[in-house]
Amino acid sequence: MVLGAKLAGVSTSVAPNAARLDPEHVFDWVEAYAEDRQRAGLKRQLRPRPATADVLDLAGNDYLGLTRDKRVAGAAAAAALRWGAGSTGSRLVTGSTELHTELELELASFCGAQAALVFSSGYLANVAATVTLSGPEAAIVADRYIHASLIDGTRLAKAAVSVAEHADPAAVERALATRSQQRALVVTDSVFSVDGDLAPLPELASVCRRQGAGLLIDDAHGLGVLGPGGRGGAADAGLQGAPDVVTTMTLSKSLGAQGGVVIGPRRVIQHVLNTARTFIFDTGLAPSSVAAALTALRVLKEEPERAEQVRANATELASRLSAAGFAACTPSAAVISVRVPTPEAALAWSEQCREAGVVVGCFRPPSVPDKVSRLRLTVRSDLTEADLDRAVETITATAPPNARR
Repeated sequence: MVLGAKLAGVSTSVAPNAARLDPEHVFDWVEAYAEDRQRAGLKRQLRPRPATADVLDLAGNDYLGLTRDKRVAGAAAAAALRWGAGSTGSRLVTGSTELHTELELELASFCGAQAALVFSSGYLANVAATVTLSGPEAAIVADRYIHASLIDGTRLAKAAVSVAEHADPAAVERALATRSQQRALVVTDSVFSVDGDLAPLPELASVCRRQGAGLLIDDAHGLGVLGPGGRGGAADAGLQGAPDVVTTMTLSKSLGAQGGVVIGPRRVIQHVLNTARTFIFDTGLAPSSVAAALTALRVLKEEPERAEQVRANATELASRLSAAGFAACTPSAAVISVRVPTPEAALAWSEQCREAGVVVGCFRPPSVPDKVSRLRLTVRSDLTEADLDRAVETITATAPPNARR
């Protein structure tokens, strides 16, 4: 028995008369999956983008327009020349630089927390926090619409998991009140990535405190957009620095770089550092990305109006789309969704927008938990009045006949 099968508890025995596959046919089974995806219209494909293009990007997550900021890009280039192209190893071996520590200190201070720990991606930060703050002896209560990385974390945690209806503190309290485990963790996004709606964080924090549970907030879409000076959803809800709250963030959205971070009480961050496999066994974030995120954070501190502007632009664009008759959500942050009757219509609409030079997201089942298809637009602080005009004109001109309410 091979080691992997033994660890998984899976027998590798084969019936004596079972046919062995030739090497050329070992992976033939993937073709059936590919055909199913093709029939369902769910085939994914990579679309390499050029360095520059005359398109209006309303699908990326560069909320503050800092990815191409010369200060941010210049810091990344300088760090690569000084520290090298990669971090050379895991953070606990050779992968930590002075830049990593500097970024962690400034992120923690900015968000009003005691400590922070930087990961090579937001996905890995979410898995780390979910797994290390729960475990087989704990209960997890998760919002039905949490991000896929949090879902994967709850699966890996081997905890007793309850799924609460979306943005429903009463459902969370019922699940916590009936648990048999002493330890519990409530898991939610601050801004949900599909419709851009906010979690009821103050109410969830109150529920957690009544029921003796910790609160884990994925603030990926809140940092740089919500709260005073863009300090995020937790700060917006008055939860910054709370001893029972941990937040995760990505450095790839508002900070225009790459990577992730877990922020919270110092003892909690030390626990994550010592137990998270996605930290211990992963190569550290490249110095260029660390320097870019650090510089972007300093730009945000100096120019807090960027957070206000991205919210204003989102509100303006959503208002214009609603006035044109589309079912556009009222944005709480930088994400706008426009509901579409069918997956086919959503896909065709997004493709026609792309051909017309405006790139928008297309969310369809099974990727969305409520099975509703949408165009998903993400807004930046540096969009001009002409950009907003172009977006509305293009979306209106390419709309399918049944797209309006």
